[in-house]
Amino acid sequence: MLVNIGIGLPNAVPGRPAREVKQWAQDSERLGFHSLGSIDRLVYDILDPLVSLGIAAAVTERVQLFTSVLNVGWRGNPILFAKQLATIDLISQGRLTAGLGIGGWPDDFTLSGAPDKGHGKIFDDTLTEMRRVWDGEVTSISGPTPLPGKGRPKLLIGGLIPAGHARAARFGDGWVAPTLSLDLLVNGVQGATEAWAKAGRPGKPHILTGRYFCCGPEAVQLTDEYVAHYYGSKESPYYESVRADSLDSDERLLKELIALSDAGVDDLVLYPASSSLDQVHLLAEALERVGARRNPTFEFTTG
Repeated sequence: MLVNIGIGLPNAVPGRPAREVKQWAQDSERLGFHSLGSIDRLVYDILDPLVSLGIAAAVTERVQLFTSVLNVGWRGNPILFAKQLATIDLISQGRLTAGLGIGGWPDDFTLSGAPDKGHGKIFDDTLTEMRRVWDGEVTSISGPTPLPGKGRPKLLIGGLIPAGHARAARFGDGWVAPTLSLDLLVNGVQGATEAWAKAGRPGKPHILTGRYFCCGPEAVQLTDEYVAHYYGSKESPYYESVRADSLDSDERLLKELIALSDAGVDDLVLYPASSSLDQVHLLAEALERVGARRNPTFEFTTG
């Protein structure tokens, strides 16, 4: 199956030069990446994903924009959130696909004051209200808000349990897989596809996932350090799984591309473990070496 290949913005790499987000986005588009992506976390050294993607939208013309995922559980105001997403979609002329999830970092919920229970219902209620906004059903004395008649961004919904797959079929255009574990991906694609058919949706759900990467002579060390820092330490229960699926060599890159293609992934975003601008160029070169092709953007297929 054909996989479109994108690259993540460096906004989640601690200490990154914020001024280089613009150049990173422009270089990524020029070198042929299909998409730019952003992850999301509140209590971490990370630039705001919506602001970052707004900048990327303003300085590019073709490249698709993904979030994987924005955490809905602690955002609080669905009308504001819907307007923010609609604004990026309008600025980019329809290039935004918003991957949305409940969120899983306890600190994010605690420090935002979000409820510690009922997250599934909050997610459903938020998606329902956002849909009302995009459909022009939320009005003021000045008329519908926001930006009536412009539709909505495409939505991909995350979740590893049947309720999450059903939510994707009800509200979304597809499903977002986590950035680790081929088994979770394969099982999730099956679950999302079954929920899609059960809901009577035509075709199949669009599947998005991500992996961490680093290129160059220090790739192994930088990836080790980044994954350990992001997940707290090498003793984190997530470290080994995420690190095993992180791509720090041509061999790992090719193996993962084959596996993800065979698993039915439509879009892959590779998130950097280093914020050095040369990572954009080095990844493009590595993709060419392992057989990805520009058509006109990077894609890979085993067929």
